[in-house]
Amino acid sequence: TENMNYQEIGNHSKVTEFILVGLSSHPTPQSILFWALMFLYTVTLVGNGVIIFLVAASSQLHTPMYFFLGNLSFLDLLFSTSAVPLIMVNSLKNFPTISYSSCFAQLAIRAFLALAECFLLAIMAYDRFVAISDPLRYNLVMSSQVCLLMALTAWMTAFTLTITPILLFPISFCGHNTVNHFSCEVQAIFKLLCSNTFSLEIMMMACAVISMPLPLIFILISYLFILRAVLRIRPTEARFKAFSTCGSHLTVVTIYFGTLIYIYVRPQTKKSQDGDKIVSIFYAAVTPMLNPLIYTLRNKDVKDALGRVTCGAKS
Repeated sequence: TENMNYQEIGNHSKVTEFILVGLSSHPTPQSILFWALMFLYTVTLVGNGVIIFLVAASSQLHTPMYFFLGNLSFLDLLFSTSAVPLIMVNSLKNFPTISYSSCFAQLAIRAFLALAECFLLAIMAYDRFVAISDPLRYNLVMSSQVCLLMALTAWMTAFTLTITPILLFPISFCGHNTVNHFSCEVQAIFKLLCSNTFSLEIMMMACAVISMPLPLIFILISYLFILRAVLRIRPTEARFKAFSTCGSHLTVVTIYFGTLIYIYVRPQTKKSQDGDKIVSIFYAAVTPMLNPLIYTLRNKDVKDALGRVTCGAKS
């Protein structure tokens, strides 16, 4: 096993693959995990796929709000696919392994998609702010060109923040290669580094501040202005209707950023590691599944578009 896991370089052993612990010591929960993830992943594929199809096919949904919702569903679909199938396969094995290159490809892809979703949720908050505070100029301010540029900016900024630490600060592992996780989670991998991590930690902290607190603060400020604009609307029914358009987005923001803060911001202890593994499953499998359900159940336009497509298929 050692010949497979390590490559001798001088007096040190360079890690060439990692062992993922997961639930390897608990075979019964492993099988339960597999079937639970199978259900969650299927619902994620169907739910997000339906929203992407509806946004593309229904002219009623060709608006900025649903353009960004389509982007969010595409992100969720990619994010779930980048983690859940591998966890499902590994849950059927005892102490599965993953190569060094595959591990870091998964790390980079998941980081990129997670950062992109942070920025996209901030853009969606701005879209709701413009729609409620300045409805007469909404189509002018949020033109199709502006929406496309904002979406591309979110994707490219996330890509830049992901690739910069990788290019500037090469890292190395030696000796330990056992990852106490279901997949290549950044915190679990970071504990195995034997190279100097000070500069990398500073860079990652800077990227983290840009990618999580700043979008979250922007979202909170946007909703303060939205609340002020809604309170100025006199008829109670119109006020409720205006704020209800933000309900789905606010729910998604709460779940997404709440999970991120729980995983990455709170202090880490040895006792919290097993709990972190379960929360990471929620983050990778449950959150992408919930988003289309939240938008479908709480959104009349999406339900109407789904009804028209369903009726059209029956006829």
